[in-house]
Amino acid sequence: MVGRRKYFGTDGIRGKVGSKVINAEFALRLGYAAGRVLTAEHREGGRPVVLIGKDTRISGYMLESALEAGLSAAGIDVLLAGPMPTPAIAYLTRALRLSAGIVISASHNPYYDNGIKFFSSSGMKLPDDVELRIEAALGEPVGCVSSERLGRAKRLNDAAGRYIEFCKSGFPNDLDLSGLKLVIDAAHGAAYHIAPSVFEELGATVSCIGCAPNGMNINDGVGATHLEALAAAVVAQKADLGIALDGDADRLLMVDGAGRRYNGDELLYVIVTDRMRGGPVSGVVGTQMTNLAFEHRMHELGIPFARAAVGDRYVLAMLQKKGWLYGGEGSGHLLCLDRHTTGDGIVAALQVLAAVQRQGRTLAELLDGLQLYPQKLVNVPLAPGLDWHSHEGLARARQEVERRLEGRGRVLIRASGTEPKLRLMVEAADEAVVDGCLDALSASLR
Repeated sequence: MVGRRKYFGTDGIRGKVGSKVINAEFALRLGYAAGRVLTAEHREGGRPVVLIGKDTRISGYMLESALEAGLSAAGIDVLLAGPMPTPAIAYLTRALRLSAGIVISASHNPYYDNGIKFFSSSGMKLPDDVELRIEAALGEPVGCVSSERLGRAKRLNDAAGRYIEFCKSGFPNDLDLSGLKLVIDAAHGAAYHIAPSVFEELGATVSCIGCAPNGMNINDGVGATHLEALAAAVVAQKADLGIALDGDADRLLMVDGAGRRYNGDELLYVIVTDRMRGGPVSGVVGTQMTNLAFEHRMHELGIPFARAAVGDRYVLAMLQKKGWLYGGEGSGHLLCLDRHTTGDGIVAALQVLAAVQRQGRTLAELLDGLQLYPQKLVNVPLAPGLDWHSHEGLARARQEVERRLEGRGRVLIRASGTEPKLRLMVEAADEAVVDGCLDALSASLR
């Protein structure tokens, strides 16, 4: 049995470019190790084929070439999709019956970070046991198969068109987006050349921000982590709605014409309640961060609700375990398993827009039944080697906060799975109480 994961986090391998894991040498070894594992699992007949996609970071060229070389040395054929959303690689891997898909992206992180994550042949994230086998293979020397067994590489030139049609296929045939004026913010990321076409081809009038990547501006003041730019553009252009994606386009947040912002909990609520028009919804999965008001509203509607650990991979795992279809996170990862195998910002946006068009109501009107509790999150830098679990000051502050909330709110403390930070979250009906509790928790760590 292989031990605990050393390199793979909740969303693949991620770090600063030039660090011990995000560099050309490591990517070469990772490609070779993954190739060895995939070759061992490959069924008889034909050669394993792996698809590689990336976002728009300048470091993507370096990592793509290194991964390609390692896979080829292991005897794996490679298809190169170029800049494509993460969920596009998941879809294409499944649709083309490939052995695996690889995405080079650090999602919402700055350009100087990057990451590598894998999809299985089914279009879902690799199971933990496969990641563990790849990690074990990383300890072996990089070799090379004989020349006649080396893998070949070629471009998948129609990747964008295939994915655009897939996204559109998830929108009801009896509806279109005529009459809607949309502003699309692609965060200068992987969907810059995809998202505008999807919404235009369905009839919307589209303008764009965050659709001019230069390799170093991904997520820089735009996208799902910086809604200010989109909100200003929507109001200035008198648009109906704004759609914000992150760097790899697996997150969705939205803004309406009044500048009101909508998080993932609210958008998931719109999708779920719209689905109820067609029959009962078996259940919904959120996370430890999902707003308490969302959970209460699900119970009022008679819909079972469960919380998973933070991270879309854990939401997906619980959905699969329970046999449910809908789940997500307030950060904008939304899963509609009746449409896709993974979280997809564009597909989720189309589900929200379908509800708006089908019911003839604004986004704000569709949320009349949900009033979120004030919930605030503070990220505190985590010093290397600090065991926050045994931090006496934090423990005392948490006990005091929980006494103050007296069961009328929640406090959640967790380490980030992608950054050296401690995330402090407090939620309660009274915003002043939330602020005071967060101040107390943050002060205990200074």
